[in-house]
Amino acid sequence: MSELDAERIARSYLLRVAEPPAPALADFVGEFGPVAAAERVRSAECPPKVRDETAARRAHDYAERDLERAEAGEARLVIPEDDEWPAWPLLSLAVAQSRGVSGVAPPLALWVRGPARLDEAVDQAIAIVGARAATGYGEHNAAEVGYHLASRGIPVFSGAAYGIDGAAHRGALSADGTTVALLGCGVDVGYPAQHATLLRSIGKTGAVVSEYPPGTTPARHRFLVRNRLIAALTGGTVVVEAGRRSGARNTAGTAGALGKVVMAMPGPVSSAMSAGCHALIREGEATLVTSVDEILETAGRFGATGADPSKPRRRTDRLGPEALRVHDALSDRSARQVERIAAESGIPVERVRSLLPALELDGFAERGDAGWRRRTAKT
Repeated sequence: MSELDAERIARSYLLRVAEPPAPALADFVGEFGPVAAAERVRSAECPPKVRDETAARRAHDYAERDLERAEAGEARLVIPEDDEWPAWPLLSLAVAQSRGVSGVAPPLALWVRGPARLDEAVDQAIAIVGARAATGYGEHNAAEVGYHLASRGIPVFSGAAYGIDGAAHRGALSADGTTVALLGCGVDVGYPAQHATLLRSIGKTGAVVSEYPPGTTPARHRFLVRNRLIAALTGGTVVVEAGRRSGARNTAGTAGALGKVVMAMPGPVSSAMSAGCHALIREGEATLVTSVDEILETAGRFGATGADPSKPRRRTDRLGPEALRVHDALSDRSARQVERIAAESGIPVERVRSLLPALELDGFAERGDAGWRRRTAKT
């Protein structure tokens, strides 16, 4: 047996013997490694807190059976030792835990069904969450946002629940984009039952993910625990509709605690399903967004990928910062030498010399016998 196989079996065992999140067990595995930690848990040779988390199931050694069951259902166990492990986004959980935030221990491993690689799926991903008892307004917006994010290559994560979650997944699927469903049960359980077809569709092109072993039944507390993974694996969370007390607000709160971007869409002031969104915005816990462009702009690191229709476009909007400074240093009345342009723009002479021909090709500058001048747009 290879070292990686031994680590996979050990983590499969550990996922079943402790109910996530298991902070003491996570720290124990981090200190001793999965194989040694599993051996000590089996023999109860571990600290009291670890024994408390594993006492009820310590003898439930179904690791190989779980791996075989997953393989039969075309699922796999992704572990931190794999190249596919989404280490960077999950680091936010470990950091938050070290700062005393409760209930955010990182997962020991993740069961995955679907062709999407986790390390690729989390890149620039956005979570869309909201009420199960969503209104037509909410489902329409969730589907639209899911569709337009996916059509721009942004993976869409959600929880596969009724209402907003399901609409977001369907929107992403209709754009032939990547969507990932995080479950509060085993990836083979197919819950909720009415979303069995949806989950199969997600599993064909994206991924269905859970830290719960195959066959694990759904439970309310498991969905709340699952929410930390939705928040951690994505760069930003959009709450489309939410009541004042809801799982969506729980996800938003966790995302905020992890240092992730939280956004909320406004709704009718008379709608109870938008009261949670309005509270998040009013209390400064979320940024108000009304479009995909605003979502991408607010998420920041992705950059805005579309134009704001409320703002007029200029020819120079597509220039990079250095090219724009060189362009501004040109005059449309008189030609200037490269040295003067460099002094005006603050850009080194060598860099100015490389930028000016590109500006000329794009129609922003023209060269003459006396130097360079700005080329004005023809009407």
